[in-house]
Amino acid sequence: MNADLRRERESASFRTEALTQLLDGGPENTRRRREIEALALNDPEFQHEDLNFMTCSERYDVAVRKSSVMVRKIREHDISNPEEIMFFKRACLSGKVEPLNLHFGMFIPTLKNQCTSEQKEKWLHLCYNMQYIGTYAQTEMGHGSFIRGLETTSTYDPLTQEFELNSPTVTSIKWWPGGLGKTSNHAIVLAQLYTQGQCRGLHAFIVPIRKMGTHEPLPGVVVGDIGPKFGFDEVDNGFLKLENVRVPRENMLMRFAKVMPDGTYLKPPSDKLMYGTMVFIRSMIVGESARALSQACTIAIRYSAVRHQSELKPGAPEPQILDYQTQQFKLFPLLATAYAFRFVGNFMRDMYHRITGDMNDGDYSQLPELHSLSAGLKAFTTWVASAGIEECRMACGGHGYSRSSGLPDIYVTFTPTCTYEGENTVMMLQTARYLFKSYTRAKSGQDLSGTVSYLNDLHNHIQPHQVAGRPLARNIDDVDRLVEAYKLRAANLVEGAVENYHVELGHRNNKEEAWNSTAIDLVGASGAHCHYVVVKLFAAKLSEIKDASIHDVLCTLFQLYALHGISKNSGDFLHAGIFNDQQISQVQQRVKELLAAVRPNAVALVDAFDYPDAILSSVLGRYDGNIYEHMFEWAKRSPLNKTEIDARAAERAFFTYSLIVTPHKIKIKLQTGKFSFDLTILLHTLGTIYRSQLI
Repeated sequence: MNADLRRERESASFRTEALTQLLDGGPENTRRRREIEALALNDPEFQHEDLNFMTCSERYDVAVRKSSVMVRKIREHDISNPEEIMFFKRACLSGKVEPLNLHFGMFIPTLKNQCTSEQKEKWLHLCYNMQYIGTYAQTEMGHGSFIRGLETTSTYDPLTQEFELNSPTVTSIKWWPGGLGKTSNHAIVLAQLYTQGQCRGLHAFIVPIRKMGTHEPLPGVVVGDIGPKFGFDEVDNGFLKLENVRVPRENMLMRFAKVMPDGTYLKPPSDKLMYGTMVFIRSMIVGESARALSQACTIAIRYSAVRHQSELKPGAPEPQILDYQTQQFKLFPLLATAYAFRFVGNFMRDMYHRITGDMNDGDYSQLPELHSLSAGLKAFTTWVASAGIEECRMACGGHGYSRSSGLPDIYVTFTPTCTYEGENTVMMLQTARYLFKSYTRAKSGQDLSGTVSYLNDLHNHIQPHQVAGRPLARNIDDVDRLVEAYKLRAANLVEGAVENYHVELGHRNNKEEAWNSTAIDLVGASGAHCHYVVVKLFAAKLSEIKDASIHDVLCTLFQLYALHGISKNSGDFLHAGIFNDQQISQVQQRVKELLAAVRPNAVALVDAFDYPDAILSSVLGRYDGNIYEHMFEWAKRSPLNKTEIDARAAERAFFTYSLIVTPHKIKIKLQTGKFSFDLTILLHTLGTIYRSQLI
């Protein structure tokens, strides 16, 4: 064990294991998670060469093999709980993505949530047995987040009782679905439904795309891989063009909306039910934001405790870079954010399952809030986490640029969440629409509940300065006051955005143009709303913690998260009259004090996330801290080090040249061991003096 890390752990003010158990939801959950992870990490069938030294094709082949083994092992170990399956998958894949991601993450969940009982009986066992391998084909080349604009069509023919699916334009080609390029033989295709001469909007259809047995594309199906991306080297993201492809009427997912044999259309109870899979994924992405950011923080903080550099005092030994206040300012607010997002991720998971249960009982009343909150928090957390991962990488200096650090892989794997399942700005505007409607309802006298209940205060004419104008010198980091401050900021920005919209509407007399002209304000209001929700949920978690030492350290993290957010967004709080200049100065000073308070527990706090080295996949973030020895060993495994340069071949590779200068041109003849060519430079405009200098 590295001496610095040993000392850091020994000086922590709390038991790391106790905090790990709190994050897992109890000691038994921790034990079970570790047991499942060990099944994968100790299984020789999941071992392979370092993916960093492989080509894209080789990485895809390894991922397919591991995915198939993983499915078999899940059955052998009788793992059925969805969360436990996720633990096993993460350990198997060491945090990497896989070609079957959409099969398990979107294809099967969509069938479970949107199929009738007869359809489930027909298809689900084929999917679980991997006879049907599916993907989720929504995004098109020309349309992504604006899914109402998707162009793929599905036209019902009552004579044959079939749907005919078409990609009528080049922009309607399905683009990006994972597993579509080579792996899948079926796809859930979202298409505009036409029946009885009317467009009924987007609906989902299960479409065979490759022949069972031979895996060849079926007639009318043009399918393939879209090529290399920024990351996701293990996944065959693909394209799909449909040319008069017919499927039976039963292939439309009909739990909510239905097309009868004669073409009669029965609409769903709520139009948002069609987007259930996206809401599920967005809810889960919030938790993924916490996971990715906490891994990056683990790597950067452990490395910063091991790395020594420069001098704090002349002639003194080089200190740990974690002792520098600037390094703490980079990393500790991100550490606090990772904890905040962990609690919010758990809340979103539980909220999704609760509201899904209500919908199964016919209660759809809370679906709009789930739709709004999942969209906004998906955007808010992924923006912050993506930027935070990159901040962690840069905080590791040059070594963070190496793939051995693990940070580049975390970044390129996570950052697509800012655009998939809804581009973040569009997601924020969706949340803004819900806030706009909620504000309007509150002003009309309706009593709001849930995460927007704070807007009731505006109806009661309670203004921010009336509530928060009290001196904060002695309680600048009081938990309740901080939650209140964020609530007031959100209320002020929502109200301001709505008022600005009405001003713009008066200028333009066009709702769409007024909305677009207020979009920046609306996105800001959505961000403030989401920030308030995160602060509120973090504070609520503190009230549940019984262990005094853990409560103290998490309370410090909460204060750092909330006060750092106030410092970064001080203009909002000043403009609303929530704080004055003197109080903002107090906030900024208190943030510095909190950095020093977090410092003794920083390593223990990342240890509590409990990422085994095999899952973290980072030389810099190793638990034992022996980074330099292992970095050298990692570098020696590079394929370039397996061969030596042939000196004679290198000698032949050098070229010779001859130079011929005339009054009107320069002619250069280059010659290598294999070929020669001439390069002529004309001197039409050069004067005599320049020619003479060249000669």
